[in-house]
Amino acid sequence: MTEATPTVDGVDTVLPFQLDRLDVRGRVARLDVSIDTILTQHDYPAPISGLLAEATLLTVLIGQTMKLRDRFSIQARGKGPVTLLATDYFAPREEGDPARIRAYAGYDKASFAESGLEGIALLGEGVMGVTIDQGSGQQPYQGITPLSGETLAECMEIYFAQSEQIATRFAITSAFASEPGKEPGWRAGGIVIQHLPKASPLMPGAGDQPSGSDGLMSADDVAAMGAAPDDWTTAAMKLATVEAHELLGPHVAPDTLLLRLFHEDAPRVYDPQAVEFGCTCDETALRTLLSGYGTEALTDMAENGHIVADCQFCGSHFEFAVDDLAGETRETS
Repeated sequence: MTEATPTVDGVDTVLPFQLDRLDVRGRVARLDVSIDTILTQHDYPAPISGLLAEATLLTVLIGQTMKLRDRFSIQARGKGPVTLLATDYFAPREEGDPARIRAYAGYDKASFAESGLEGIALLGEGVMGVTIDQGSGQQPYQGITPLSGETLAECMEIYFAQSEQIATRFAITSAFASEPGKEPGWRAGGIVIQHLPKASPLMPGAGDQPSGSDGLMSADDVAAMGAAPDDWTTAAMKLATVEAHELLGPHVAPDTLLLRLFHEDAPRVYDPQAVEFGCTCDETALRTLLSGYGTEALTDMAENGHIVADCQFCGSHFEFAVDDLAGETRETS
């Protein structure tokens, strides 16, 4: 843990920080190789890539704040051309290991081509859910919020205000960019700040009315219930001045960016967390799962004597002969 100094390059990392004078904590995330791998392997249209990049950044920024032992996930489901966004952040297996991320978008090509939509409008009416899975033997926590903001980030701010009563603000951007001498690729960057009031927030009084979309609580409503609402206002106003090129890098390091934005507020940085693309699909595990079915069930699932499975996240293709699986079933029964 150190005072913020310009030493972190920020490529595929999450940098935790705290603003000591404002009782605000946060994260700066930069995704380069990892987000480019996710988006280019699926060859999504640019508007869908941008939307999925936003969801992935949200997942990384939130997942790294938690003491995860396993997985943090976001799913957004809508009735528009994009029907599903699914993202996962897997905690490091061992101390010093990178965290792993993966993401996938489901969409209707014909509907998308005709829509001309961008951003959250591609999802249309729908909901966004979060899942915190702490691993075997633990009951996952699940929460849900409507897609009522102008961006996915705004929807998540509403979720934190409603469900956790934590004032939260995001600044997120992504772009397909190039640097001299390098191949163009997707980059994404973002910051999250959360208010840590000196006193626990109080529930609003009978005369107070939520100011958020659709009558929901906003981050400012939550901050106003705490002991130091001016601290939150100051931090949020400064975050609003950040520019896209500063978030994306690579010429402005994350800790340098914190000094630019919050140099008067005693920014303190912690050890950065490396992030990489990683999927959990596994041929052996899938074979074991399928072998647990009876021969009749396997035959019903098969086509031309084979069961085929494709991973939507990484594109891995698996094919199993029913006769082989049935033989393994008999051996273990």
